[in-house]
Amino acid sequence: MSSPQVTRPEIAPWTTAHDSAAVPRGRHIGIVLPCYNEEANIDELYDRLTKVFAGLPDYTFEMLFIDNASTDGTVSKIKALIDRDSRVKLIVNARNFGHIRSPFHAMLNAPGDCIIAMCTDLQDPPELIPQFLEQWQRGTSMVLGQKRSSQESPTFFALRSLYYRVVRAIADVPLLEHVTGFGLYDRRAIEIMRSFGDPYPYARGMIVEIGLPYVTIPYDQPLRKRGITKNNFYTLVDMAMLGITSHSQLPLRAATIVGFVLSGLSLFVAVLFLLLKLTFWHALPAGYAPVVIGVFFLGSVQIFLIGLLGEYVGAVLTQVRKRPLVVERERIGISEYS
Repeated sequence: MSSPQVTRPEIAPWTTAHDSAAVPRGRHIGIVLPCYNEEANIDELYDRLTKVFAGLPDYTFEMLFIDNASTDGTVSKIKALIDRDSRVKLIVNARNFGHIRSPFHAMLNAPGDCIIAMCTDLQDPPELIPQFLEQWQRGTSMVLGQKRSSQESPTFFALRSLYYRVVRAIADVPLLEHVTGFGLYDRRAIEIMRSFGDPYPYARGMIVEIGLPYVTIPYDQPLRKRGITKNNFYTLVDMAMLGITSHSQLPLRAATIVGFVLSGLSLFVAVLFLLLKLTFWHALPAGYAPVVIGVFFLGSVQIFLIGLLGEYVGAVLTQVRKRPLVVERERIGISEYS
């Protein structure tokens, strides 16, 4: 069994500390299961989850699938489970709202004293749930699965590791490495995330933004058994850029600084060419100096202004985007507003 890695951020005086003597928490668990074209994995996931909770008789649970407009038989499979088991619930999106907004919408709508979020591709092992619940009962607000290794391409895993190191170096908060969102979130943590009102949230970053105690539990990620991964180049770049823009202003400020430095350099070049022109009046072509000065000056000023405007646009964009996370086509088994 993997040893959990405990992180203890500074805790406000009114916050329950991470303590084995903490008061026992609630017993109803909501499991959030985002899916898109996972028809082949639904039944095995359901069987493994029910088997895990059969060994946890003190807890009740329900599964909330959120389908991102699948084009296969995923929805039919889930509806068949609903007919057999009232603990299975479903939200079907009107269209594919992407891999960021859809899972977060389900987390905000799932009932339960805590929420467990995991993918339906079976790469997030349900067998870690007892460890999640054990840490939660000790008073931890969030318990996160952290990939220790992966059976994906070693090159791909190395590139991910490099990305995490870069982001940690420039982020305003210490972002977690190889944490995909798989984990347990206390109801209080979920409500704080809701209060952010972010229409395009980077939930992994919210974990450290909140500042409540969390624990990471290492695990080895298996290969996908069935189906194909939905993480293409675009979705990975989207997630990478969201992580940077949500939690670091360093790139924008770097653009501003670079523009300022180039502005100074252009002034230096302008003075240099002016002196050269005065010194070698007949040797330098008549239009050479003005063209060089103009190119350097205008280019550097444009970079400076783009960086400066980026600072404002980035700040305003974060506040004014009021789009809904998703638009639902239907929901089965849960109330209209949980």
